Amino acid sequence: TYIKCYKKADEYAAFYFVDRCLCEKKGYVMAWLSYAIDYGIIGLLLLLSVISLAIFIERWFFFKRLDIKNYKGSRRALEIEITRKLGIIASIGSNAPYIGLLGTVLGIMFTFYSIGVEGYLNATGIMVGLALALKATAIGLVVAIPSIVFYNTLLRRVKVMLLEWDDAHG
Repeated sequence: TYIKCYKKADEYAAFYFVDRCLCEKKGYVMAWLSYAIDYGIIGLLLLLSVISLAIFIERWFFFKRLDIKNYKGSRRALEIEITRKLGIIASIGSNAPYIGLLGTVLGIMFTFYSIGVEGYLNATGIMVGLALALKATAIGLVVAIPSIVFYNTLLRRVKVMLLEWDDAHG
């Protein structure tokens, strides 16, 4: 049998009261899931946003220092040099929404599990659980949108630099 975890309708109750309740019997998987959503998925998304921003800043300053007219290498060598790490930003931008969606799906599963443990439907508990589940998708989008903007900004700068090299070395 399961222990009823829900204390009050206005608290997060079953959704964050995992230490004693969900770790009982078969609920230890759901306790792990709750922590995985909060610290794993959202932590990963925050890490990806920091990586994306760091690469953008590094590339931007690299482009500022690079003088295309005095570049002695070939066009291919220049292209390899200036497009380095752009794929990482593109990958972060394209995959962050899916990582956020994974967190949302896990959060919804956790909400349904909590409803099953309680044995009755509580509208407040359901709404709180779904709202908390959707935060992962929102954070995924918050990471993805700037990453795509960073990528497009840097890609435009790469195209301009290659055209400048072509003009200088005609």
